[in-house]
Amino acid sequence: MQRHAIAIKIQDNVATALRRLEKGETAEVGVGDRIVSIVLRDAVEFGHKFALRDIARGDDIVKYGEVIGRATADIPAGAHAHVQNIESLRGRGDLD
Repeated sequence: MQRHAIAIKIQDNVATALRRLEKGETAEVGVGDRIVSIVLRDAVEFGHKFALRDIARGDDIVKYGEVIGRATADIPAGAHAHVQNIESLRGRGDLD
């Protein structure tokens, strides 16, 4: 089975697209040694992220097993996860 996106760790709540994915498409996502199918709510460009499961506003965004940001809005499973609904937590001098 071809993989359309990857997530490295089982705790990841976003996956990274390996090619442009279309709205309504079912993406086959490699998560560790498993394959998970997600129906996309939005088109997702190559290299961009989408939610693997529902993420609530304020929840951590976990990619490659690391917290990379925080949801600024609810992000339903299959939705594009990017600057419109995530704030970065890396390299900021205002956070401890």
